[in-house]
Amino acid sequence: MNTSDHSRDIAGLTYVYPVVSRRAGGVSVGVNLNPNNACNWRCIYCQVPDLKRGAAPPIDLEKLERELRGFLRELTQGDFMLQQVPPEARTIQDIALSGNGEPTSAKEFEQVIELIGEVKKDFSLPTHLKLVLITNGSLISRPYVRAGLERMAHMNGEVWFKLDSATPEGRLRINNSRMSLKQVREHIRLSASICPTWLQTCVFNLNGQPLSEQETKAYLDFVENLLQEDVPLKGVLVYGIARTSYQPEAKLLSRVDRVWFDRFCDKIKKLGLEVKPNY
Repeated sequence: MNTSDHSRDIAGLTYVYPVVSRRAGGVSVGVNLNPNNACNWRCIYCQVPDLKRGAAPPIDLEKLERELRGFLRELTQGDFMLQQVPPEARTIQDIALSGNGEPTSAKEFEQVIELIGEVKKDFSLPTHLKLVLITNGSLISRPYVRAGLERMAHMNGEVWFKLDSATPEGRLRINNSRMSLKQVREHIRLSASICPTWLQTCVFNLNGQPLSEQETKAYLDFVENLLQEDVPLKGVLVYGIARTSYQPEAKLLSRVDRVWFDRFCDKIKKLGLEVKPNY
């Protein structure tokens, strides 16, 4: 396992998969609630093959529990770490709801959070272990999602809320989303009011060019306005693309220059936010 391979198939399970995560800094136990490769967005850097528009299928909670218990047992008592994970990454950093689509589209989302909480109690896990929701934030206002976030807040939970652009044109181009910026702002505010929330921003070259000055200014202004409105953000996770996109635009994407990346991070820091960079 390494940071360039986030295959959902390495453990041979339906819902549970391990990755060595750059952002988490160790092993992340992934929970994939979208085994049907369906998402309500289509981000052009997405690494999911055969991605289709849609929502998560019904979740087999009993199967999810069996897989999670079995895999945590293998991680904590078996030789998976020794055989599959580089020495410097042999610690479980989080359980992350991510996978092959938008996890909050699963109607059983609150039940999944409750299930994870019950399973965790039966294992000797690091005290720092987090429960992370990686989300595009589009469904945050749904009652079952809010209820799940409330449970997460009592489980050392964090929300990683996708924000790749703060212009309608940019969001349509990058995320294929028509969600209004007003709604994005409201959903970020709602998320942060319920559970600790980080913004998560992917930066890359499109046709050889990074974010334009106009896009960069719009992004910084948007984040600054959130802070002026006292939205309690934890910070921003800024990362570059490290794995191949499976979307039609893949050939148009490339990594940004390191100097550009660092300058972008510095501009966010000047707003008064913590930045966790992963170039």
